[in-house]
Amino acid sequence: MFDYFLQFIGQLSEWLWGPWTMAFIAFVSIYLTVKTRFFQIRYFKLIFSKTLGRIFHEKKQTSKKSISPFQATTASLAGTVGMGNMAGVATALSIGGPGAIFWMWVMAFFGMITKAAEITLAVHYREVDGSGNIRGGPMYYIKKALGWKVLATFFSIGIIVNCIFTSSLLQAHTVGRALEASYDINPYLATSLMGLITLTVAVGGIQRIGKVCEALVPLMTLIYLLSGFFIVLANYSSIPEAFSQIFHFAFAPAPAVGGFAGAAVMSAIQMGMARGMLSNEAGLGTAPMVHANAETEHPFLQGLWGSAEVFIDTTVVCTITALIILCSGVLENGSSGIELLLEGYATYYSPLIANAIISIAIVTFCLSTQIGFFVYFETALVDLFNKKIFNIIKWLYFLPGIVFAGISNVDQLWMLANISVALSALPNLVALLFLIGVFLKLMRDYMSGENKYATKLTDKNKQYIKIAE
Repeated sequence: MFDYFLQFIGQLSEWLWGPWTMAFIAFVSIYLTVKTRFFQIRYFKLIFSKTLGRIFHEKKQTSKKSISPFQATTASLAGTVGMGNMAGVATALSIGGPGAIFWMWVMAFFGMITKAAEITLAVHYREVDGSGNIRGGPMYYIKKALGWKVLATFFSIGIIVNCIFTSSLLQAHTVGRALEASYDINPYLATSLMGLITLTVAVGGIQRIGKVCEALVPLMTLIYLLSGFFIVLANYSSIPEAFSQIFHFAFAPAPAVGGFAGAAVMSAIQMGMARGMLSNEAGLGTAPMVHANAETEHPFLQGLWGSAEVFIDTTVVCTITALIILCSGVLENGSSGIELLLEGYATYYSPLIANAIISIAIVTFCLSTQIGFFVYFETALVDLFNKKIFNIIKWLYFLPGIVFAGISNVDQLWMLANISVALSALPNLVALLFLIGVFLKLMRDYMSGENKYATKLTDKNKQYIKIAE
């Protein structure tokens, strides 16, 4: 019975990520890039000077219901820098071959402006009630700007599916497999403990989530990057060959070598685009829901944080993972998922150290992702129903990872991630296509210094840009 289910999700994933889907994603991202006259290139310096360059100069929060721009970014990065950067990249390589990394980079380049657009719109159209509680995201700008309640409902349903499978299930499953492979710890025990920790943090609300992610995400990312850098440096002579494989097999079939079964060009494109979107979430519609809670001067200023996120997540972190696997030569072993990355680490570090580094990275990455996604789960459920119903069924979020902890078919299970990404991304991308004019208006408002749509003004007067304008 379960085999039939896995076969079904494999076919559904292939259909959802067919050529038409990839063409649509590419069209929206390229159109945004052209309309902004390649903003991510022209203003690359501005993006980082207004984001990472302002970390130590952020103003103190004045509201107990909001979070700082940096906290919003780390909470969002908690949902992006996770198993998608490690097990996700490894799976993309084992299925799509080295060429999949090239298409990840392509997604990241165009995704920088896509994510900026959706976050900008989310902040502009967010709702702030009389008590100062903030809610925002694609479902809000779809309804307020376009009036398409059905599309907003489809998006919220897609987000719930995404949170259950991509976050709750796969994050915990990756931790369970990593700890079982490294220390022979029962995966059900590991996933249960992870669910308990997530529950403790998540029920504390957006501010507790923001504080935990602010402390955890920068540290865990730095440790992973440094440890991976030493492996790549030790195999420096293989770096040119690794990049050659990435570029060559992006446009040519990758042959079978050793345990690696080979990959067609279409598989490279599918895996690269699907895993790229899953990793950096550009266009997925998840990050805007946490960024909408940021106490920021202007919607577009918060959108710049989204561009920085995409660059850090895919161009930096995912590339390190890919180079670890390609430069160490372990792709030929035929492994997949987190086991493939473990083998890469074992070529440089002793098994004890390799297991410790990967285990710590996986646990912190996946734990922070599972915590961060709870914001999306809550926002979508409250949008569909209400806060009262959410309080009743919110406990379902913490169960899937525990229930599916013992499943060993990683590649098939990752098909669930592809499906859930498509279900939430497609409604959001449709909305973005129709709201490009609004985004451009907000961008010009900030860049010109006019600030007619500054966040405080819009939150107070509720005078949003109408699509008819």
